[in-house]
Amino acid sequence: MGAPLSARAGAVLVVARAMIGATIIVGVSLPVGFAQVRDRDPSWAAPPEARAKVNPLLDRPEAVAGGGKLFQQRCATCHGDEGRGTLKAPDLTGREVQAQTDGELYWKISTGQTHAGMPAFSFLPEQQRWQLVLHLRGAPSNQH
Repeated sequence: MGAPLSARAGAVLVVARAMIGATIIVGVSLPVGFAQVRDRDPSWAAPPEARAKVNPLLDRPEAVAGGGKLFQQRCATCHGDEGRGTLKAPDLTGREVQAQTDGELYWKISTGQTHAGMPAFSFLPEQQRWQLVLHLRGAPSNQH
């Protein structure tokens, strides 16, 4: 065996071990905490008649502000404040979502996908659901 450590050397060793442990925990946790967003279900598709619907509020840009307010009240809890997704719900700013028609987004907002955790918002008036679509169109783009 070796000579016993001095009190100071023992304290330094304890601190060093704690720092190494903390570094490992933080190093493993950071990618998990910042990089995980729930994947979008590519099989969730609107029927053709829903895809063809046109947003009746397209010529009313003032309706976007209402959509933003609704998004914060109804959607941000799961999709994040800017719609970039969380562990609970997918990113709404990516190409796959933005490539969908307004009718598809309206249908998905209205019908939901409850088995995947997306509630149906059919209880909202039609105009509010279309406002949400307008808001999604104005969300900051996320180039994946």
